Amino acid sequence: MTDAVLPRNPMRDAMIESQIRVADVTDLDILRAFRQTPRELFVPTSKKALAYADRNIETDEGRIMLAPRDLAKLVQAADIEATDVVLDIACGRGYSTAILAQLADTVVGLESTDEAVDRATELLVDIDISNAAIVKGDLKSGATEHGPFNVIFVNGALPVVHQPWFSQLADGGRLVCIIQNGPVGHATVFRKSGEAVGERVVFDSNASFLPGFEPKPAFTF
Repeated sequence: MTDAVLPRNPMRDAMIESQIRVADVTDLDILRAFRQTPRELFVPTSKKALAYADRNIETDEGRIMLAPRDLAKLVQAADIEATDVVLDIACGRGYSTAILAQLADTVVGLESTDEAVDRATELLVDIDISNAAIVKGDLKSGATEHGPFNVIFVNGALPVVHQPWFSQLADGGRLVCIIQNGPVGHATVFRKSGEAVGERVVFDSNASFLPGFEPKPAFTF
């Protein structure tokens, strides 16, 4: 994004103060990214009134914008550095990509259709994000040709992490996602060290399962 400062938006300010700051998100660069990114541009016209609500918003079939609190806490947990290369899986219309791009060196947003890629690309151009690119691919395959990644960010819930993603993490890389196997999901950070991967639950959260990643139905007699 350019260095120009957007006019203050009272609803955006209220979102930051009442949803994000109170959730112990204290990183000034993250707060600045949320303040500089017009969330309302990334939601469907019919849901503009919900843009700054404390809730997940469905934008396309199978895609959501995570609630501001959860997105901000996940971004903070990812511990993004200015030199990092980030993969944003299931980026939808690109709101999460826009936030991440203001913290990292480069962001690759991954979507599965030409329509989604084109729409997210246009929105990022509209707000002058120049260090992010949206690419088309199979979500389960990741984006090997653009890696390795210092951070992989997943927009949606999973029953377990898709293992091939770990191979695309650089040493010391972090994968952040919501793991859900019951009524409550757990936002989790996975950190790669050599061939080992450790994990840490950072907070409780709920989101829709990514299409194709839903848990298998339990077998019953």
